[in-house]
Amino acid sequence: MRLYLLQHAEAKREQEDPNRDLTEKGRADITKVAKHLEGLGLKVSQVFHSGKTRARTTAEILAARLKPVKGVSETDGLAPLDDPKVWAERASNLMEDVALVGHLPHLARLAGLLLCGEAEKSAVNFHMGGVVCLNRTDAGTWGLEWVLIPELLL
Repeated sequence: MRLYLLQHAEAKREQEDPNRDLTEKGRADITKVAKHLEGLGLKVSQVFHSGKTRARTTAEILAARLKPVKGVSETDGLAPLDDPKVWAERASNLMEDVALVGHLPHLARLAGLLLCGEAEKSAVNFHMGGVVCLNRTDAGTWGLEWVLIPELLL
């Protein structure tokens, strides 16, 4: 089972857009990443997001390319300061590959918890619009499979 963690793409500043939707660069970055993932044949059953505009837009652009059978859903537990144990527990019970679109520091804390057993351990450097692929083994442990950031793609 694979869990794809995505930090939302670059968002506008609050002074420019109180809802903080994506910038043109943010839209271009996540579109490029989503197109690349589609080309790899990556499949997810569902894309979850925090409900914040920047995460929702990122999730929708990703889903437009990956076409998850269960669609895109807003969910709890993905806000910047949420407890990573919520999604660590949920992920341990998932049977299908899913993508989570969220924010820092939450995603970094979730990766630390899954990979190192401690939320405060830094295991992965996240990038806006980037994807971190974690793989759960049959034994229930998690490993880092790969990381893709927009700057690596032409």
